[in-house]
Amino acid sequence: MTNTTPARSLEPRLPYALKDPPLLILPRLGLILLGILVVILLVLLALAITTEIRARAIEARYPNTGALTDVGGYALNALHIPAGADADLPPIVFIHGASGNLRDQAGAFLEPLRGRAELLFVDRPGHGYSERGGPQNNTPDGQANAIATLMEKKGISRAIIVGHSFGGAIAASFGVLHPDKVEGLIFLAAATHPWPGGVDWYYHVASAPIIGPIFSQTLALQAGMSRITPATVHVFAPNPVPATYVQDTGPALVLRPSAFRANATDVAGLLDYVTRFAPRYREIKRPTVIITGDSDEIVLEEIHSKGLARDISGSELVWIKGLGHKPDYIVTDIVIAALEKIAGQPRDLQAMARAAEPQIAANRIEPEGSAPSLQAGQ
Repeated sequence: MTNTTPARSLEPRLPYALKDPPLLILPRLGLILLGILVVILLVLLALAITTEIRARAIEARYPNTGALTDVGGYALNALHIPAGADADLPPIVFIHGASGNLRDQAGAFLEPLRGRAELLFVDRPGHGYSERGGPQNNTPDGQANAIATLMEKKGISRAIIVGHSFGGAIAASFGVLHPDKVEGLIFLAAATHPWPGGVDWYYHVASAPIIGPIFSQTLALQAGMSRITPATVHVFAPNPVPATYVQDTGPALVLRPSAFRANATDVAGLLDYVTRFAPRYREIKRPTVIITGDSDEIVLEEIHSKGLARDISGSELVWIKGLGHKPDYIVTDIVIAALEKIAGQPRDLQAMARAAEPQIAANRIEPEGSAPSLQAGQ
């Protein structure tokens, strides 16, 4: 009798989905990955378009108040105010800090000093409405050279150079590299010396190749808009923010992609720069006043301001208890008195500092959260 039962197949029994030939599985995986990539690109495109729209809205809200001047293949923006007929001070050049623009220093000093001196409020390269220029402007010495050229273009032969925060590193570099253009130097809560730690992570991300432009063009502005007010509170802390400061000074201008990346490049490279350049501060011989507080959340005053006082022979350190990172706004009268002292007028800055401290203490605030700083890791 013949056995008609089919022979048992030796082929292993596989789940149905795995019976498809491998050449069919690979295209499916490719399509899935392609779909994910398309979704990511569409999200990034939407964020980039939103960033561009919001950046234009920021510019419409804070239009340029200065004028552009070619300084060698690119233009610096500055607000230039002529001296009055009864001017009693030499020309003054104001250099703003990180994340800032010329509106910041103009908001503090334009009206109190109008007519008393020729005033030049500068948008640093890549900030406000200034063009960035070449890679030489990635460090404070290049920016000091750019401002020196701008002074020449404006017919200013010598001036008192006032630098706030990051602008202090530029003012110090200016004092070393262009002593013939310096009537005197004033440092306000300056960042000028090597410090332990580092800087916040987003400076490194935004200044990095490839990922930096993508981050700056898509995510930075969206996240940054919600942080402007709390970040400003910490910049001033423990002193209160003036009521109209944000509306008047336009800090949102730094969130535009090109400005954000320029600012990140500045800050991410500052530690390396001051480590190399700070030993040269001893070359500064011009009259110098250093104004700082003992409660700065942004820079370590024990390192920077005391370092300047140590390195610059004959300088005067004005140390104010309870003062944070914004002496330009909180003790404006003391800064103006320092300008007057450099111009030869008798002023007791130490007595003014002691007189200001009780009022500063009375207005002290305690902000919540952490500050964006140059002292990360501390």
